[in-house]
Amino acid sequence: MEQGGADLTFEEWVRYVFDNPPGYAWFDQLADWGTIAPATMVAYLGRLCAEAGTRLAPYADAQVAQSFWFLAGGGTGALDALLDEGVPWPARQVALRAIGALFTDCFAPRCGPFLSHLDEGSDQPLNGLCYMWWDLFPTWGHPALLSQARVDAEVLALLAQILTVPSDACRESALHGLGHWAAAYPGSVDAIIGAWLRTQPVLRPELHRYAECARRGCVL
Repeated sequence: MEQGGADLTFEEWVRYVFDNPPGYAWFDQLADWGTIAPATMVAYLGRLCAEAGTRLAPYADAQVAQSFWFLAGGGTGALDALLDEGVPWPARQVALRAIGALFTDCFAPRCGPFLSHLDEGSDQPLNGLCYMWWDLFPTWGHPALLSQARVDAEVLALLAQILTVPSDACRESALHGLGHWAAAYPGSVDAIIGAWLRTQPVLRPELHRYAECARRGCVL
């Protein structure tokens, strides 16, 4: 694979990030994808998530997982663009909301029915990524920063939305994220998880216990 040049189009960027053989350990290197401005990165991330069901269909689970690890945790700073106040808020809001489609259209149908906090499904590459998504996300909430209030509200709403996805992997991911956000927004997290639990008469006991832990911010 050739390294990215300047001003990659969206299609070129997707190929650069995802069209690599499984196990290709390039994600420990800094990205060399040229001059993608923060506003363009926000647009690309939003489109990628919104179209995740079809856009990522040609790629194996291992390819999708390693590429998102690169984007979110490989030192690229790609997700930081979602917090960049130099990018107009409406564009960032669209991209943040599109993350919901990544869960409903990619993670939910492709992750196995396993709970990663119990080390289940360790041979399922997308399960680990789904579970750790909110560890990799560049914020766990900053209520003291008025400039980030809209981002925080959007992410909390997104986590509440993902809790309703009929997939244990996605629900566990949302609980994992909410557990981290409990330090900054204890009341909101308790209300979100409490309301969700009241709608779940039949729930795997291990997931119920994890939800109660998340309400108290006790997640790893």
